[in-house]
This record gives sequence, structure tokens and C-alpha cells, in this order.
Amino acid sequence: MADSLVIVESPAKAKTIGKYLGSKYIVKASMGHIRDLPKSQIGVEVENDFNPKYITIRGKGSILKELKSASKKVKNIYLAADPDREGEAIAWHLAHLLDVDASKSCRVVFNEITKDAVKDAFKTPRKINMDLVNAQQARRILDRLVGYKISPLLWKKVKKGLSAGRVQSVAVKIILDRENEISEFVPEEYWSITAALKIEDTSFEAKFHRLKGEKMELPNEGAVKQVLQAIEGASFKVSEVKEKERLRHPSAPFTTSSMQQEAARKLNFRAAKTMSVAQQLYEGVELGKEGTVGLITYMRTDSTRIAVSAQEEAKAYILDKYGDKFVPESPRQYSKKAANAQEAHEAIRPTSALRDPDSIKSFLSRDQYRLYKLVWERFMASQMASAVLDTLSVDIAAGDATFRAVGSKVRFHGFMKVYVEGNDDGTTDDDKFLPPLKTGNVLETDHIDPKQHFTQPPPRYTEARLVKTLEELGIGRPSTYAPTLETIQKRGYVAIEEKKFMPTELGELVIEQMEQFFPEILDVEFTAHMEGDLDHVEEGEEDWVKVLSEFYESFEKRLEVAEEEMKEIEIEDEVSDEICEKCGKPLVYKLGRFGKFLACSGFPDCRNTKPIIKDIGVTCPKCKEGHVVERRSKKGRVFYGCDRYPECDFVSWDKPSPKPCPQCGSLLIEKRNKQGTKLQCTGCDYTEAVEENDDDASE
Repeated sequence: MADSLVIVESPAKAKTIGKYLGSKYIVKASMGHIRDLPKSQIGVEVENDFNPKYITIRGKGSILKELKSASKKVKNIYLAADPDREGEAIAWHLAHLLDVDASKSCRVVFNEITKDAVKDAFKTPRKINMDLVNAQQARRILDRLVGYKISPLLWKKVKKGLSAGRVQSVAVKIILDRENEISEFVPEEYWSITAALKIEDTSFEAKFHRLKGEKMELPNEGAVKQVLQAIEGASFKVSEVKEKERLRHPSAPFTTSSMQQEAARKLNFRAAKTMSVAQQLYEGVELGKEGTVGLITYMRTDSTRIAVSAQEEAKAYILDKYGDKFVPESPRQYSKKAANAQEAHEAIRPTSALRDPDSIKSFLSRDQYRLYKLVWERFMASQMASAVLDTLSVDIAAGDATFRAVGSKVRFHGFMKVYVEGNDDGTTDDDKFLPPLKTGNVLETDHIDPKQHFTQPPPRYTEARLVKTLEELGIGRPSTYAPTLETIQKRGYVAIEEKKFMPTELGELVIEQMEQFFPEILDVEFTAHMEGDLDHVEEGEEDWVKVLSEFYESFEKRLEVAEEEMKEIEIEDEVSDEICEKCGKPLVYKLGRFGKFLACSGFPDCRNTKPIIKDIGVTCPKCKEGHVVERRSKKGRVFYGCDRYPECDFVSWDKPSPKPCPQCGSLLIEKRNKQGTKLQCTGCDYTEAVEENDDDASE
């Protein structure tokens, strides 16, 4: 008969742990937090040391009743929520509600949900760590004070339904600042000269480097003509060859941030999706006869530390699979990225290096397999030997000018045999091949290609870029990145166009008011400093009430000034030329989560809405009568369809091109990937590269 109750957050976690612990344990799920601050009021007694007034979350009453009933039938209660601040707070709230003595050893933590890890954790239960609890409380109260004090002001002065958040506001400000950089950017002209050369039927390219021994920029066509005159009629001859060996080292195993970035680059996953799938892998997947197994370690971490046992297991696998050349001389140690990284945690890694992705593919969903494969490969590569590359730099004389060709080839693949990290700028790691060249080689000239370019503005933020930026600036923590990105979209402060964040008019308006009256909330250094203070609370070095008091002292003064001086802003709806087909009143432009749409000016009597149709200048390829227009799905994704719908049902996720295929006359569509944009025929194998003129080229 069971004599112990174990409480975790989710049913999936409960199911996995229940199988490991056996019949003496009842394992139940709290479904996350049981208690929280009330939604209907601020719920914080500011004058009483910021005492929070917690209530049972609506809808959780039946769960609490079930947990209380189960707790009365056992001798021991163990609280096994996740190993972070949030998990510690859940355990503390449960202890309070179930009358568990928090000063006794009732808290069980494990970094991975495997049989050995879980059983070992239950051998050494500990007390609830109140420093962790207080760090979570401080963050929750801090965010509640900002949200519940500023939001009513925005409702009253600007527009109903607006709200402000501490970390979210900084994220919107970062996106808005980038948009301003782009709009203020002044392109600068520059040129390049590329020589297409050949030796013994092998072609390669070299770029202009120097004139008369001096490095020379090519800012305009005049400079280009000067170089072309200097090489007119000249032969191209190899003047210098430099060979060098270069080591390339593997990337550290995943943290939460780097996993979200790489999943965005390689799997096209949104941050929220990455965390959802990672949660499934962490909590456990049914692997046939092996049963339910947690496949990765805890996925909310900023540590790159790896357990010695995991390193030894990885070494054994690498030796067996690839040989001793692929094992580094000593186990790799990775320095923590941030001074405040939680080294008590581990990096994200597979719970067993021996469980390679293909061996369990049949048990996983497509998304689970792809993310697990990414985690497994990143970890294994992080424990392997460095790659050895041979680099070749060749200077080629042509009259008074010097051209340079650079190439490399992999001599020893090392970790690259398993995995190579992606990047944000869309470049690939393909080698630039150069033929064997020696000083004195005379080269055949195919053609000289002078080309005009213009500098590009900085790119808009993708989710991966924004997560990376937030981490580098010290804004937020592993558990906050994905919720932050989701929140700023739900509130309509930013929209996503072609996978890039753009501020909405609403976002600009809110940030404008925040900058004027609450500049410290938007200040990156101030926000990062607050994160540091919360870390000090977690480490027991700072009192959480003192941290809140110091913040609130200046914040309260700002509120008083804003109440007096913030002017009411009347946002008038822009009237369109269209008339509501239901009531005959004019349609006006409204701003929603996914951008502007049309709505009846007779609201609330008439609730008619319709999307804004954007004609892309392409005749419908199916009916030949309608026009292809840009539309949005219910989830905000852009697609293209005929404006005669439902009479014509033509639809395409890819943007159609106005010009037909030159080979067969069929429809050309735009296809985007990291190498750029190309036109692809829907009727034959014709493709054509598209010259990029905006920040897409750098994505």
C-alpha cells in the first residue's frame, strides 16, 4: 500500500515518475501553479513589506481538493516540481496549502527524468529553498506592480485594453529602435570587381584587393574605371600563395537560449514551439519495451556544464563509432556565457548519449525527433575533437593591381562529422574550392565583373535574433524568453512579417508614453540590473523586500507625475473608401494582433469586419479572370489567393510572380531559404535567383 504522495506539475511527468517509483508512491499532478496573485486586483500590500495576497487559481479547486484528500492517506509528501525558481515556488505554495512543514526534507529535485536520476533524488530530499522562492516572488510582484500600476494609466489616457509589462516593454523598445535604425538608414554606394579565372579547366574567382601595393576601396564607378584601366590587357599571374592550418572548435552544448536560436534556424520552430516540444522530451516518451523515458535534461537553463558521467558515456560512444582520433585529449569544459549562469544546473543534453536519434525515431513524433536529433548532435559534437582546416590565400597580380582568392578545405572533420552550428546571416559552411596553385602560375581570364552594391540597413529581428539579443543584454532569463515573445504579439505591439518582428502603431504609441514617463522601465541597463538583483536574492545575498522597496521608491514618484502630466490621446479611426455591406456605414481601419483590418464604424451595433486586400499585381493562374491578393490565415500567416473566392479556389503559401516561366509559361513562385530568394516554376524544373534589395538578404 502506498505510504508516500509525490506531486509534480504535469500528468506526463507524473506518469513517467510513477513507473520508476513503484506502488509505494502515489504520483499526482498539480497542473502548474495552484496559487497566484488575484487577477481582479493588484494583490500586493505595498505598505506592508509588499506582502502578496495569494488565492487559489480559478479552476484549480478540484485539483487542490484531490491533492488534500490524497495527502491525508499517506505518511510522507514529496514536492517534485521542476528544478528552478518557478518549481520551487510551486512546491512552497503546495506545502502551504497541504500543511507540509517547509523546513523539513520534503523537496525532491532532479535534472533529468530517468530511473536512476529519480531514485537517487528520492534518497536525498531537501528543505524548500526560500531564497529561490523569494526570487520568484520578487519577480512576480515586480511585474505585477509595473503591469497593474501603468496599465490603468494607459487605459485612461490612451486606449482601453492596453497594458504594460516590465521585460515585454523592453523587448518592444528593442524592436522599435531597430525599425528606426532601418528607416533612418542612408545607403552608401560601393563596388566590387571579381575576376573569373581558370587553370587547367578548373574555374575559380578572385576579388580586387590592392592597386600599386596599396589597399584600395571602390566607393564609386570612377574608382572602378581606374582599376579596369590598370589591368587592361594584363595577364593574371599568381604572385604569392599562403597556406595555413586552422582549428575549428565545437560549440558548447545547448542552453535554453541557444536551443531556441538553433531550432529557429534549422527547424523553423518558434520559441514557444521549441519549449513545448522540449518539455515533452524532458517529461518522458514511451519507447516500447523500454517504457516511458525522459530523453533530455531540464530545458530551462543558462549553464553549459556537463556531468562527468555524461561525458564518459559520450566518450565511449565516440570511440566506438568514430575512433580515438575524434576524442579530444581531455574532456571539454565550456565557460559559462554569463556571470549569472546557474552552474548548479546542467546544459541541455540527451539523458543517454547511447540513445541515438535514429534508434528511437519510430517512437517519436516528427517534431520530437527533429528537436531530439538537434540536442543529441549538438551534445555529441561538443564532446568531440576539433576540426582541422587547411586555408589557402592566393594573391594574383594583374598589371598594377592585385586580386585575392581565399579558400579552405577540411583536412580532418572532427566534430563536424556530426554537427555544425547554424548562423543568423544565412551564409553556409560550404568550402570555397581553390585548385592547387603555385607562385608563377599564369591564369586564363574568363571575364572581369565590376558590380555596384549598396550597404544594407541592419536586419529586423527574427525570434532567434531577438532571443540572442535579450540574452546578451541580460534581459530576462531562460524561462522568460518564449513567453515574452508570445506576449508582445498577443498584445498587438508587434507583428511578424516574413518571420521578422515589426512594431505596430499601437506598440509605437505605448513605447512613446513609456519613454516619456517611465524611462527606467525601458532602460536596458536598469532592467539587466534588476535581473542581477533577483539573482542575488536567489543566491541569498540580497533581501527581496529591499530590492522591491528600492525599485518602488522611484517608480511611485514616476506614477504620480504620469497621473498629472500624461495627456489623453484620442486615437481616431481612419475612414476607408469602403462601405459596410451589412449596414451601409463606412468601414474604418482598425489595428489588431496581425496588423490592420477593416471594421464597421457602426460597432457595436454592427460587428462586420473584413481583411484588407492587398493586390500583388498577378492575374489568377487558375481562372484567368481574378487577381491574386495577399491574405492572412486565422493564425496570422500570410498566404495568397484569388480575389474571386469562393468562385475560384486558387491558393498558395508562396508568393506568385507576375512573370511566367520562360521555359514552359507556367506560374513562377517565390521560394525563400537561407541562401536567398529564387523563383521556382510550378510546371517544370526552371529556377531563377532573385536579387535581394532589403534586409531579407541577410537572413
